[in-house]
Amino acid sequence: MDWEVLENQVYLYDGTFDGLLTIAFDCYVTQSIPRKIVPELKYETNLLESTTLIATDEVKAKRIWNGLYEKVSYQVLSDCYYAFLSCQTQKEMVILKYIINSFLIGPKISNMLSVDYVVEVIKLRKNVLHEAHRLKGLVRLQELENNLWYSSIHPDNHVIENIGQFLMKRFPTQNMILHDKNRNLAFLYHANFRDNYQLVNLPHHIVLPDFSAQEIQFQTLWKTFFHTIAIKQRTNPRLQMQYMPKKYWKDLIEKH
Repeated sequence: MDWEVLENQVYLYDGTFDGLLTIAFDCYVTQSIPRKIVPELKYETNLLESTTLIATDEVKAKRIWNGLYEKVSYQVLSDCYYAFLSCQTQKEMVILKYIINSFLIGPKISNMLSVDYVVEVIKLRKNVLHEAHRLKGLVRLQELENNLWYSSIHPDNHVIENIGQFLMKRFPTQNMILHDKNRNLAFLYHANFRDNYQLVNLPHHIVLPDFSAQEIQFQTLWKTFFHTIAIKQRTNPRLQMQYMPKKYWKDLIEKH
């Protein structure tokens, strides 16, 4: 790609994937790219930089999405989407370069592992999917009153939708709240509306119904079992953290 690089130019956007795709569309049309892309709410004013706010345009975003899916490959679109869910800062520029060059190179771009931005996008994608896979095996749904099931998670990356869809398909008859406490975001699923769910921003403090009587009983049994099988003399916290990182302990019933 031999396009003009707009020195000291920073594009601001709303932090959504559609917003980034809108930027990709504008860059493709003008054949120029900024030096940096930053979510508007996270940008820190720098007098040496010139900023331009790019408003999200769903039509432009859809054209890039469909273009990647139909003219390049689903794999490339998947790479870009999951890389975007990463908590890594400055991810936008490598994704932008990957998108633009995929239209010029084609599907084989995902195998060009000697190119720095390709390697970075693949690495971000793998990190996101690895965390989602790990959490799918760790999420502990707890039964609340009123036939409601709840679980909290503290993921590094934005994986709540991926995990929520997995739980929704695995437990289709259970009303569910999956709570990402790092982002105050909730995945809401009601069993009466199959295949439909909502992502809702929550306040920092929410009041939940109490645990059901059966849930309290099962939690007590599980904690008793956990402590009974443990051998005090062979406790090895370092080994525990190797197999179960400590950042996940706050969401495990047996560690409460």
